[in-house]
Amino acid sequence: MAASESSSNTQHAAGPDVARAAYPIGTPGVPWGPAERALWLSRQRIQRSYVEDVLIPLDADLPDPAERFEYGVLDYSHLGLGTYPLVAVRSRDWRPDRPVVLVTGGVHGYETSGVHGALAWIGQDFARHHGDVNLLVLPCISPWGYETINRWNPEALDPNRQFRPASPAAEAASAMACMTAHAGQIHLHVDLHETTDTDNSEFGPARAARDGKPFDWHAIPAGFYLVGDTERPAPLFQAALIDAVRQVTPIAEADAEGRLIGTPLKQPGVVHYPKRALGLCGGVTDARFVTTTEVYPDSPQTTPEACIAAQRATVNAAIAFLLQQA
Repeated sequence: MAASESSSNTQHAAGPDVARAAYPIGTPGVPWGPAERALWLSRQRIQRSYVEDVLIPLDADLPDPAERFEYGVLDYSHLGLGTYPLVAVRSRDWRPDRPVVLVTGGVHGYETSGVHGALAWIGQDFARHHGDVNLLVLPCISPWGYETINRWNPEALDPNRQFRPASPAAEAASAMACMTAHAGQIHLHVDLHETTDTDNSEFGPARAARDGKPFDWHAIPAGFYLVGDTERPAPLFQAALIDAVRQVTPIAEADAEGRLIGTPLKQPGVVHYPKRALGLCGGVTDARFVTTTEVYPDSPQTTPEACIAAQRATVNAAIAFLLQQA
């Protein structure tokens, strides 16, 4: 989720010199116009397949209590690109007396375990929870971003800053419409993300260039952490998730100033953002319990499988906590 907003006790991949290096598109200090955005888009390349990696495996591993449906189509033909069906999974037996759980992945398409963690959770964990809660899962909100391994959409917009009324990002607008139409009142929302070294080497500098601002470099947290909501802190809830994930992958520690990603640590492994004010996916519902995962896939202490396991562990622990409170 975080790009060029991160701070930790360890520096990784891209060091502070990145902050002084000019991004290869645009003029320093001048926000991009249409020409710069078009140049940026022309440099993006398809690197993996949404159909092969998401849609086909989702159908193959769909458990009996789940139903798959399309909630829209992303149409980027006006930019010379293709169209993408947007898919979600919900409880087939939806009952009004059960709490509602929302799981979102792939808001940032380049955050791989957010997508594959959601898919793995559907395949391996959905069925054992369906009798206790109503489930709605959007596993890949930004399919073009997934295919191009990108933080932004083709219009150089970060979908995870556009979850707001009249959103200019089709990914965010479509996801919000799906939640409204299919979920009703939501009690728990887990949004699956990663913080990667490319936040410093590519996406942070690109954002600074796009906005005509200096790149404010910070080190990437060396491990898993959670982003809670400033308006809904829920410290016992966040602690339960950290305890569960600690068994799977290392938890990030605060830097010497007590911060992660430039933000004060509220409790071990947890920082807070004002999610609604920032237009984050995690702020789009009125759920009592909300969290955003941040896996660190570039650590030599973890693996892609462990990152996926951390995403699954978070969702499972969150549902267990919700049911305990109920």
